[in-house]
Amino acid sequence: MDVNLSLFDGISCSQVALKQAGMHHYMHLASEIDKTPIKITMHNHPKRTVQLGDVRNIKGSNLPEINILFAGSPCQGFSFSGGQLNFEHPQSKLFFEFVRILKETLPRYFLLENVRMKQSYMDVISSHLGIQPVCINANAFIPQSRNRLYWVGKRVGDSYVQVPINPIIHKDVTINDVLEYPVPNRDTLTDDVITSEVKKLLKNSKYENTFKWRWDSQGRILVTRGDDLKIQRIGRIAFADNKYAEIVTCLTQPHVAFRKLSVIECTRLMGLPSNYVNDVGISKSGSYKALGNAWVVDVITHILKSIGLESMR
Repeated sequence: MDVNLSLFDGISCSQVALKQAGMHHYMHLASEIDKTPIKITMHNHPKRTVQLGDVRNIKGSNLPEINILFAGSPCQGFSFSGGQLNFEHPQSKLFFEFVRILKETLPRYFLLENVRMKQSYMDVISSHLGIQPVCINANAFIPQSRNRLYWVGKRVGDSYVQVPINPIIHKDVTINDVLEYPVPNRDTLTDDVITSEVKKLLKNSKYENTFKWRWDSQGRILVTRGDDLKIQRIGRIAFADNKYAEIVTCLTQPHVAFRKLSVIECTRLMGLPSNYVNDVGISKSGSYKALGNAWVVDVITHILKSIGLESMR
């Protein structure tokens, strides 16, 4: 039986992807410290998963031979939204724990995911791994625009070569494919109704009387807070004639007005089974956070199929 190791495992989307790629006989060693994702993982994969705790306490010498090393190291120091910090950020410096364990375990394959970042940061990561990343937007598979970088390596001796990713065939999907019930087309609402409903959505928030809205280039409502210094995005409101949604998107439907995506809808947006999170018995805020940090399963499945199932066994 193959043994895989997943650092910063989150809600174990890699396990869902493995099964979708045709791998069913494996042991999953998971490193995660957040109790909510651990609970989600153990609810969905109780028999295959062994929790190892903090990545900083893991020693390669104590582990069996590793087939695939997965990692999505924390990205707060790399992301555009995180202020373009550096590798000394207390979360992003955990990348070097991944490098350490990669060297200690020498797995047959590794897959590292991270956000888009400055070229200089990307170059540092690539220099440590010896390969270049590929950028894949999840909107090829699901109705969500989510660009991420993936470093995918195959061991040759004591170093790694880059695994080429198969061509991606875009699926024809829209937001109605993930909704629990459909939403109308945008031409069913007037400007006055939109203004009124946005205000209701933001009621009791600091944005209730300061928001602005406009149609964006993708035909969605872009809601912002305007002041003398900057425009801060609050969220987008999508309609049935939009192709893509975002994890924070708000939607409208008859008689319910604007609303946020449900936990089930966010789960589907990540390519997960509808009740992967909903049946676990955790708070909505905890569910949204766990899903926001998750991998898009379809992307990982595609990468695993690019590696080749026979070569992984």
